[in-house]
Amino acid sequence: MSATAVVRYARELLDEAGLHGAFLVRNLDTGTEIGFDADTPYPAASLVKVPLAVAVLERVARGELDPAMPVDVAPGRITTPGPTGLSRFRHPARISVEDLLYLSISVSDGVAADALFDLIPPAAVAAELRRLRINGIGVRQRVGDLAETPAERLGPDDVQLAHSLAIGAATPGQGHPVAQLDVARANSGSARAFVDLLHRIWRPSAIDPTTAARIRALMGDNLHRQRLAPDFASDASRWSSKTGTLLHLRHEVGVVDHADGQSYAVAALTASRVPAVAQPASEATMAQVARSLHDHLRTGTLPWWG
Repeated sequence: MSATAVVRYARELLDEAGLHGAFLVRNLDTGTEIGFDADTPYPAASLVKVPLAVAVLERVARGELDPAMPVDVAPGRITTPGPTGLSRFRHPARISVEDLLYLSISVSDGVAADALFDLIPPAAVAAELRRLRINGIGVRQRVGDLAETPAERLGPDDVQLAHSLAIGAATPGQGHPVAQLDVARANSGSARAFVDLLHRIWRPSAIDPTTAARIRALMGDNLHRQRLAPDFASDASRWSSKTGTLLHLRHEVGVVDHADGQSYAVAALTASRVPAVAQPASEATMAQVARSLHDHLRTGTLPWWG
C-alpha cells in the first residue's frame, strides 16, 4: 500500500472518531518518516514538561544546579478529577530537584513542573532550546496557567459546556480567545518539532548525554499508558512517552525501541470535535493511526485491523 493511501486511511479514521490532528513517525536511524500536517502548531499542554526537563538537566550537567537541592512546594489542593501528584497534596512538601523532575515527567504533575519553572522560568527554557538549536517549540507559560480555563471557572457540572466553547471558538489560523489554546500565546509545538526534540534525546546531539539518558528513563517510566501505549508497548518493544491533555486536546509524543535495535519517534497531536472529558474510543483511534503509520514505515504494511 502506498504512503498516500496509508495517510488517507489515517485521516478517515480520525474523522470518524471526531478528531483532527497532526501525526509524524520517523525512523531515528535512517531519518525516513511518514505523517500529515506535521508542521501545524498545536497548544502543547503538558508536552512542555519535556523541554522543561531538558533545560533543568542541562543546568545540572553544567554544574549550575544541584539535583539534590531541596525545594519547598506549596500544596496544590486540587480536588477536581485529572491532576496528579503534588497537585492533590493538602500540605507543604520539601522535594529535591531530581525528584520534581520525576513527578513532572513520569507522573505529569503540574505543581512539580511549576516548582521547576520557578527555578528556570519559561523565557529561560526557551533560551536553552535556542542554545541547543531546537526549533519550533514555544515555551511561554507556567503549567499552572493551563488550569485557568473555562472548565475550572464553570465547574464540574458544566464541563461539557467548557469543551463546547473550546471547540467552537477556534479560528482557522490556530487562534483562540482562551489563551491556553492560542498557539501565539500558549506553549506550542508541531508534530515535527516534537519528533525533532525526541530525535535529539534518543540519538547523539548537542544535548548532554547524561541529560538525554535521564529524560529517556523518565519517559520510559510514564504512568499514563491509556493512549498510544496499548499499541506500542510489548515484550519486544519499549514505549517511552509524554502525554498532554487540555480540554478537547489530546496529545502524546514518544519513542518505540524495538528489540531488533530499530527506534521510531512518534508524535500524535489531536483536537476533538466531541464535547466530552472521557473519550476512550478517540484515544484508541489515536493509537490506531499512529500504529498504522509506524507499521507502514517499518514493514510497508498496515496492521491486521487495516
